[in-house]
Parts: sequence; structure tokens; C-alpha cells
Amino acid sequence: MNLYENLATELKDAIRQGLYPPGERVPSVRRLSEQRRVSQATVVAAYRLLESHGWLEARPQSGFFARQPETAPPPARATEMVDGPCAVDVTELAMRLSRNTQRKDLISLGAAVPHPDFLPLKDLRASLNRCLRGNADVGSRYSFPPGEESLRLRIARRAADSGCSFAPDDIVVTDGCQEALNLALRAVAKAGDIIAIETPAFFGTLQAIESLGMRALEIPSDPDTGISLEALTLALDRWPVKAVAVVANFSNPTGSLMPDGHKAKLVKTLATRGIPLIEDDIYGDLAHGRERPRAAKAYDRDGNVLLCSAISKSIAPGYRVGWIVAGRWRKAVEHLKYVGTMANATLPQLAIADYLADSRYERHLARVRRAYADNLARMQAAIHHYFPVGTHASRPGGGFVLWVELPERSQGERDTLALYEKALAAGISFTPGRLFSPQAKYGNCLRLAAALPWDARVEAALAELGRLAGRGCAPGARPALRRDRPDEGRTRLAQKKVQVLARANS
Repeated sequence: MNLYENLATELKDAIRQGLYPPGERVPSVRRLSEQRRVSQATVVAAYRLLESHGWLEARPQSGFFARQPETAPPPARATEMVDGPCAVDVTELAMRLSRNTQRKDLISLGAAVPHPDFLPLKDLRASLNRCLRGNADVGSRYSFPPGEESLRLRIARRAADSGCSFAPDDIVVTDGCQEALNLALRAVAKAGDIIAIETPAFFGTLQAIESLGMRALEIPSDPDTGISLEALTLALDRWPVKAVAVVANFSNPTGSLMPDGHKAKLVKTLATRGIPLIEDDIYGDLAHGRERPRAAKAYDRDGNVLLCSAISKSIAPGYRVGWIVAGRWRKAVEHLKYVGTMANATLPQLAIADYLADSRYERHLARVRRAYADNLARMQAAIHHYFPVGTHASRPGGGFVLWVELPERSQGERDTLALYEKALAAGISFTPGRLFSPQAKYGNCLRLAAALPWDARVEAALAELGRLAGRGCAPGARPALRRDRPDEGRTRLAQKKVQVLARANS
């Protein structure tokens, strides 16, 4: 990351933390240059980057002033009423949407799957070839649990980046993070038990809860800081919760990042009550800043946190290499893994171990972190430009997913399931918000993924999606447009462009 980008990240964090409230002047270019011992050109570049992303406003003859991007969602109410436990039924919808992500004729704005341009495929091929040359028997033996030692050693060594300390023998290799979540739930709970989840929640977690016959208890979450600890405590006092499942680092779908103090308090609270914490940390390596955030597992002193992760979002989803560090449930998880699938594919484990053996992964992360941060900023700007007035979007500091809330006052297409069908007809796909709640909440929300290289085709798709979302005014009324929104001629042109491009890809 360049010097000005590091400086911009630090200033953005300072604005988020309230050190510079919206409307307050930030240090002058000269003063910050002297404070940080960098050139004034570096400071100007950082300020211009923040201005383009909506975090600063330049005022002639006055300097730069802090602001919040207009697409930021309102904060969650921590004291909001928690509904009771409920059954989960999302798998049928999830499978239908997943099938659509495989269609070549669609511009996929919803699938949280990295584009090949954001994956280290050349380095992985080299690692695969080395493993094949050095292991003639690689296809003739099983890789029984806990998995290949060389891979577990690499994972354990990298654990320090997330503030954790565990040994290779503490790790059980899995077929991706989804299997790790399933194993964690099976180890700590049974059918009929209550699992507390943040809401909105990753639908993969909901599917696992559904498949095991468990019940979900939705806990309100803040779009910036994650699950409400106050609401969770109230829920734990009221219902016999068997486990809590969260994505502490860059939650899917909101992108929230739980502060370290909240992580420590969450881990301590649950340990005191004897309630296990299942942590999905699959996006942790994709922080946009210089430092990777600590996992909640870093504060675990009792083996009460089951840490689940994988390489699916950062290296290669098709390799299906994941893992779980299950604490005091390690033996139970290893047993469940053995009786469930008996073994993992050997070659992908060895290839990933080889890839992680040197600095290639660090170089790759430095590149894709910048790319995802830039993509998200562009997508946020496009939402502000093309979507109806009153639309809010999350401000993730890592990963590549974006949570979008359409204005409640709009009619017709407020239900993003209906919007989804219209978008499909225009050659666009996204993920409707109802999929992220067992009670079908968030009907006016959707998840977008900035996992495609940014180009005119992606922007045209967002313009068309915004046009479709704006078709919700009362009869005879004209949709409210932002003052910097393109005229209807440009919008129709964008619609035609996206349909032509979609047909070209079919």
C-alpha cells in the first residue's frame, strides 16, 4: 500500500471513531505534513482519495472537513426488541439463487465469489505442479482428519496475524468454511436447540441451522460494530441459548467490524455462561487497511470459541480448503469429520501449504485489498448516483460485500425479491435481503458484491438496477432523482448497454 493510502486509511478510521465529527475541519495540509513527516503532496493525495470516497469535503479558502458518505445506513437500535426463536427455511431460495450465479448471460452483482482476476491462479498452478512432482503417491492415499500436517503448520504460523496462538494439532482441516460451520454446530448443539445469530446473518449459517433442525434467535446488529451485546445479554437471560454464531470481522452481508473491546467482552460473557461462540473469520484477511483485525478467538482463554475459516474468499474457492480450531470440542469435531466425510482431498491441501510457505500470499493480499477497497468505493458512489433518494449502503472496511437498504417509503419494488425477477430479465443478478433472515425480514434490502473488475459493464448494470429500484412512486408521480443523477436519456442508454452486454456474454 502506498504512503498516501496508509495515511488515508488512518484518517478514515479517525473519522469513523468520532475524532473528527462530520463538519469539523481536519488538520491543514501543512500541519499534517509536519506531524507525519511526509510531503505535502502525500497529504493532498490522501485527502483527495478520502474526498472521492465521501469522507472529506473540500471548501475553498477553508481546507478539508470531515463528513460521512451519504449512503451510510442509520445505526441499529441496541435496545430493539428481540423476536423469539424460530425455525429456518431459506435453503430452497438460496439454492435457486446459487444456480443463477452460474449463468453466463448474467452480470452477477450479488455472488460473494472473487473474480479470477483477484485470485493468485498462476502461483497456485506452480504450487500444484511442485506438489505433483514431489509427491508421486498424492492421489493414492487418504488425508484423514485432522488433515495434512504441512497445511496445519502454515495455518498455525499465520494465526499470529489475527492475534491467536494455537498449535497445528488444534486444527481440523475441512471442505471449506461451510463444513467447518456445520461441524461446529453439530459439536455443540442438537436438533431443537436455539442458536443466537446476528441479524442480518450470512445465509450459509442459516442453512446449516436449518439442515440440523435447530432454531435461530435473531439479535440486532449495528452496521459498523456488529452484534448488539446489550440485546444479546437480554436474550441470553430470557431464552436457553445453546450457542452464538457471529462474523466478527467484516460480517456478511453488512461488512461490520466488531471493535476489539466488544470481541473481548463477548468472549468473556459467553465463557462465564458456558455458552460456546462459533466465529466465522473467512473475511479477516481482506481488511482494507494495513493491519488485519484480531479474531474473537484471540481473547479465548477457555477453549470456548470455535474458529472457522477458509481460503475461499482470498485464494481459491474451488480448492475447498477450510479449517476449524474448535477448542475443547476438538476431539468431537475430528470424530464428526471422520464419520461424515472420512477424509479431505490431499492435493489441494498440499498445494495451499506450498503457496503459504513464502511471501506470495502477502503480496497477493496487498494487491487485492486495494482492489476491493476501490471497487467498494466505486459501487457506493454508483449507488449514490443512480439509486432512489434515501437509499443507504454499508461502509465496510474489509471484504467485498455491500448491504443496501432501499427507502421504506418507495412502493412496488420495495420487495427486492420482486426486484430480483425484474433484474434477471435485464441480465443482472444480486442477492435479495430476505435470504439473510429466518423470518424473511429485510424485504427492502439487498446484498451486492464488489467482486468483479470495475468497468463500464458493471456501472451500467448498477445504473439499470437503480432505475428498476426507482420504479416505486405513486401513480402519476415521477421518481425522486438525486441532483447529480443522470437524466432519463442516460439511464435508458445504460439499460440498453447492460442488456446488449449480457446477450454478448451468453
